[in-house]
Amino acid sequence: MALRPTYVHAVTVAGGAPMMIPVASDMAVLRSIFDRLDGVVISGGGDIDPQCYGAERSVYTEGVDAVRDEVELQLARWAVAEDKPLLAICRGHQILNVALGGSLIQDVFGSIPGSLRHEAPSDDWFTRTVHDVSVTEGSKLYEALGGNTSQFAVNSLHHQALDRVADSLQVVATAADGIVEGIEISESNFVVGVQWHPEALVDEHPAMKRLFEGLIGAARK
Repeated sequence: MALRPTYVHAVTVAGGAPMMIPVASDMAVLRSIFDRLDGVVISGGGDIDPQCYGAERSVYTEGVDAVRDEVELQLARWAVAEDKPLLAICRGHQILNVALGGSLIQDVFGSIPGSLRHEAPSDDWFTRTVHDVSVTEGSKLYEALGGNTSQFAVNSLHHQALDRVADSLQVVATAADGIVEGIEISESNFVVGVQWHPEALVDEHPAMKRLFEGLIGAARK
């Protein structure tokens, strides 16, 4: 597994000190690492095994890594249970939903006729905004993004999306086609998931840097 340097950069420019978490199946080691963290970012990546949310694997699901699924699902559950600040990005946003009992659409384009183009055709979509999201005013996500507008242009690099949203999560951002783009636990310190890639936009879009600053500020508490 490789991690794009944009995640490290985003945490650093927001005032944090990033530490990489190894994908290892030893839960005692993982717990020891988790206990030393002030906050957690769960990054983007391949598809989650549909077995994790009680579904059969479709022809669209790819890039499954069972060990990574196990590690990230556990990190999400620990973070929620202990109210440790968590920012879940793209696959991470989906992990958070699955960890708490939700499910996924295994392919947006095959399941939702007329949907927006969410899957990037090339890497420049990491830094190019391609559609808008509407964010619920007053939500943690809204405040973290600056609290002065509910419309944000975002990049997009996913072909799966949230289907059944976990009961403990609130939907706080959507795209025009109804795809869930933001979730949170409103009563938490900071548990937020976004379907886009804010880490790739921090240098050109101040709201995306503020999102990471919100995570770091919550971690400092």
